[in-house]
Amino acid sequence: MTVRKASINALRNHGDQLKDEVYRQMFRLEANRRGADLDLAMALLRGWLSLSTEPEVSKLREWLTKISPLCLRMIELKQQASDAGQQCIQ
Repeated sequence: MTVRKASINALRNHGDQLKDEVYRQMFRLEANRRGADLDLAMALLRGWLSLSTEPEVSKLREWLTKISPLCLRMIELKQQASDAGQQCIQ
């Protein structure tokens, strides 16, 4: 029973770390930090890849389902702004 609780806590901690990473990259993207769009995409991919079939990760899956569209929109807007800026320079 103790091993089961330890694995549940480890999964919960891992999920919290993934959330922290995604939010950190979202803030970096909002601050126009170089490479933040790619870092955010990588953080999201790490989150999705870490999901397993364990029922304890259903909250992480639910959170990723909610946050991913927002993050993707942020990345798209950053890329559009970058493309528009390059066109003005040319």
